[in-house]
Amino acid sequence: MRNITVAVDDETYKRARIAAAECDTSVSALVKAYLEQLSSRETEIERRKRQEREIRSQITAFSAADRLTREDLHSRAK
Repeated sequence: MRNITVAVDDETYKRARIAAAECDTSVSALVKAYLEQLSSRETEIERRKRQEREIRSQITAFSAADRLTREDLHSRAK
């Protein structure tokens, strides 16, 4: 486990101590809980990968055999 040092102004520290006392815990425990919650959130990359998997799982009607023939493709371009 790592220790970190955080500098805050006196008023913030005072309010944090009061909040911690109201929760029957320490300021350190409040900061730890906050950082754990923050780090457990899904990152943007993870969200996009999950979204891609969900979308790909919904694509069931695609088949490479459904492509146009070369002749049909060129006849549409005219």
